[in-house]
Amino acid sequence: MTTIDAALAAGASRLTDAASPEADARLLLSHAWQLPLGRLGVEQALGTELPDEIAKAYADLLDRRAAGLPVQRIIGATDFCGVSLEVGPDVFVPRPETESLVAWGVQQLSGLRAPVVVDLCTGSGAIAAAVAHLVPDARVYATELSPQAHDLARRNLSERVELELADLRDAWPSLDGHVDLVLCNPPYIPLTAWEGVPAEVRDHDPELALFSGDDGLEAMRALAPVAARLLKPGGWLGAEHAEVQHESAPAIFVASEAFDRVQDRFDLTGRPRFVTARRRRASS
Repeated sequence: MTTIDAALAAGASRLTDAASPEADARLLLSHAWQLPLGRLGVEQALGTELPDEIAKAYADLLDRRAAGLPVQRIIGATDFCGVSLEVGPDVFVPRPETESLVAWGVQQLSGLRAPVVVDLCTGSGAIAAAVAHLVPDARVYATELSPQAHDLARRNLSERVELELADLRDAWPSLDGHVDLVLCNPPYIPLTAWEGVPAEVRDHDPELALFSGDDGLEAMRALAPVAARLLKPGGWLGAEHAEVQHESAPAIFVASEAFDRVQDRFDLTGRPRFVTARRRRASS
């Protein structure tokens, strides 16, 4: 037998190529042992030794992670804005960076009663689930094009969220002019950048959720008129983009007569992460 301290140290050493080896090792051991992370910490503090069968299961998970499989796909779940989400094959894994977009969006809803929110390109349902969790009186709608992602989102979303299987261009015509907030994490990687995408992303996330035309802005261009018809005057849009699109993504909304107050914003790492814009009021 080995102690939890030793197992975690060995696991982190095995995962030196990962972005967060210590955190990954802890998540994998927690999953192998079927213990919540908090309980794992208690057992670690008590000096509990790992049963042999748990050590073997943990070693198998470490092998899969070292081979490049994302930790979220190994354990089949991830946490996003305090919500536990199922993660499945052929569906984009939510990233922590997107939590900055959600936090900004929730701020825009402050003081509104029963605000209407639309999440376009919802994927696993992460943004819609987070908004429904953080703003209990919000009326949340979500749209997803992929049947596989739509099925997973349905499992992740509560009955409070209305979900449709549709292209973002056709999203929720019944809500036109009545939406307070549109959020979107669209595909935004240029097709020409395929070889530069990290293998962990390129080999495991679906192409539909990654690539968007030669410059990566095809979906963003489609988003602008959709958000314009959905939003009420004074309503807000927030859309994630690639770091290198910190000028080109906002330019799409600057060029539109439907929006004002266009601004690019940063995530918690200080990188340009998402563009925001306000639906122009009649007097603006």
